[in-house]
Amino acid sequence: MPIIKNIMFSYKEFESFEELETEDRELVNTAKESAGMAYAPYSGFMVGAAIRLESGRIVHGSNVENAAFPSGICAERTAIAWAVSNFPHDKPVAIAIAAMNADGLPAESVSPCGNCRQVIAEEESRTGNKIRIILACKSSIRVIEGIGMLLPMQFSGKSLREDHP
Repeated sequence: MPIIKNIMFSYKEFESFEELETEDRELVNTAKESAGMAYAPYSGFMVGAAIRLESGRIVHGSNVENAAFPSGICAERTAIAWAVSNFPHDKPVAIAIAAMNADGLPAESVSPCGNCRQVIAEEESRTGNKIRIILACKSSIRVIEGIGMLLPMQFSGKSLREDHP
């Protein structure tokens, strides 16, 4: 007989931007500004991500589309790649993500895609730090304590063979 198991998902939801801590408001504002810098001529869907590092430094990125659709890159991966490339020892502690369309922030928050979730998971594994994920939208702000909430059964280096080079 199979055993049925459940996976729980929890997050904090703030009804207004003003309820956030000052550092989180700053991160969300940077993500929104970064969304405005996105190159999204095909979808018109602009996304910005801002990462706070342990030092307090903020790095950001935006999505960059390409006519060959698989060649584009998401805002989250752009920001993480920038952080790792330029500050490899300064660990990310939080990432804010803001999507924008022609009407501004959407009514519902946009969470990271599967590729971005996996990259965030790898960064948590690389640094040994959970990364708080802050999702901004018109109606609320959601705060998720680590990628495990969004990607509970993640693929990791432990999934590879022991003798893998």
